[in-house]
Amino acid sequence: MNFTRWSARLPGTQRRAAARIDRGSVPAARGEYDRRPEPPSPDSDATDARAASTAAKRAERAESNETSGAGSADGPADAHGTPTLEQFAVRELLGRLPALVALVHGPEHRITYLNDAYSAAFGHRPIGAPAAEACPELVELGLLPLMDQVLRGGKQRTVKSRRVQGGGSYTITCMPADPAGDGAESGVLVFAADVTDHAEAAERLRASERRHRETAVTLQRSLLPQELEQPDDLRIAAEYRPGGTDAAVGGDWYDVITLGAGRSALVIGDVMGRGVRAAAVMGQLRTAVRAYARLDLPPHEVLQLLDGLASEIDATQIATCVYAVHDPNEGQLVYASAGHLPILVRDADGVVHRAEEPTGPPLGTGGWLHTSGTIALPPGSLAVLYTDGLVERRGEDIDEGVAALEQALAGASGSPQVVCDRLIRSLGVTAEHDDDVAVLVLQHPARAGADAELFHNAALELLGGVEAAPRARAFASGVLASWRFPVELCDLGVLAASELVANSLQHGTPPMRLRLRRTDRRLTIEVTDGDDNLPRRRRAESEDEAGRGISIVATIASSWGSRRTPGGGKAVWCEFALPDRPEQPA
Repeated sequence: MNFTRWSARLPGTQRRAAARIDRGSVPAARGEYDRRPEPPSPDSDATDARAASTAAKRAERAESNETSGAGSADGPADAHGTPTLEQFAVRELLGRLPALVALVHGPEHRITYLNDAYSAAFGHRPIGAPAAEACPELVELGLLPLMDQVLRGGKQRTVKSRRVQGGGSYTITCMPADPAGDGAESGVLVFAADVTDHAEAAERLRASERRHRETAVTLQRSLLPQELEQPDDLRIAAEYRPGGTDAAVGGDWYDVITLGAGRSALVIGDVMGRGVRAAAVMGQLRTAVRAYARLDLPPHEVLQLLDGLASEIDATQIATCVYAVHDPNEGQLVYASAGHLPILVRDADGVVHRAEEPTGPPLGTGGWLHTSGTIALPPGSLAVLYTDGLVERRGEDIDEGVAALEQALAGASGSPQVVCDRLIRSLGVTAEHDDDVAVLVLQHPARAGADAELFHNAALELLGGVEAAPRARAFASGVLASWRFPVELCDLGVLAASELVANSLQHGTPPMRLRLRRTDRRLTIEVTDGDDNLPRRRRAESEDEAGRGISIVATIASSWGSRRTPGGGKAVWCEFALPDRPEQPA
């Protein structure tokens, strides 16, 4: 049987042939249509019938494809027999998806379809029921308002990692679905991907970060002073604020160290870096500062020692620091800075001064000789030491932040703690601040009335030779009696002054001076001379005629010490604690 001639009679074959010609197919070879048919073979009738049936089905499918747009990108099978989208059962595909799929229709979001994954996750839901009644999980996920937005705007919306109580976490996309294509009444296709494992892993990571942050904050706070020392002549307050939850804890620190003889050291610093490592370096530097401060060295020498130590602790970590010493007899701050921001001082009349130079490089850089500077701190004034977290902002020059702090300090008043809180608020430091903040505020109060009677100074120049000793004893006795000290304390004070003067006359050089100073808490006796050899306490043998003076002073006084003075020479001092004053009735 000639299949070519026979199939030409099938319905649609002529149209398909014409379509091939229109699409530019190659014409048949010459003489093919003039060939006479051969007589059919009896054995090939069954085979030809099956082939004819298959050809007829293909012809009908081709005719249907041509009618619906065959040959397009979205059309059915192409010339190679590749299936197209129309040949797949969408319902079957959606049913096999591991993601949750729901189709709702109309403004009431009536359920049209739920795939197997959705039913397995939340149970069977009746088709045709409103989602607000039949799908409480959609209400819990807050999807109903989102689906309303999709219906109104015709744009898809996505929400990430929303959790169902007692269930998993899902990332959900709501897409508009218009079955008729005319937009008269459309629906919403809800596609929910299960991200429970991802959400739990993210939560574990956040919990780990919280624990790490809490550890760093705890370490940081434990290394800071738990209670600030309060010198007799100053009122001090400090505040530390860690950065927000998105910022790792830094290495900011502050400290107040009592040096004796009414002098106090004030320290603030910032280790560059974040986390436990920066806090650990900070703790080592703070401990070293306290140790070096006990040597009563000038500020620049303390920073010189810290510079070498910082390189040994961690060569990759550098730190900025300001070390300042307040001497009530001089009424000023002597300071040295290692790459830190300048100290600000506000006078009693509200004028703010900035301590500019000298400033050296940060600690840990090495190869720099630090120097000390001075700034006046008279009665009624207030000074602020701070770290860069208070004044540094992204996109702004740090000088603008310092200028803003000067303006805020000029208008701040009250106790040091009140001033500290106001400065932090004025500079916009919140719980979500992106950096640590440390602030140290010290106030030199101006005293008057009965309070001023508790603070006195008296000094005597020790001129001449050995005759200066009896003059010093007489001066000390008269001054202590005028300050209305008990007789026992007056005797001890005169004895200490006599021993210190005798030691200076024997081992020191002019000029010599005896200074007596009292506060509301202690009596200080100090002798200065031009020799820089510091005395030391030693054990005198029974046959020795000297060497007992310092031992006597150390025995009768509450504390004693010595230091080298900036202009050359030394100062030797001792202190006596005063008895507590009885409380006055209100």
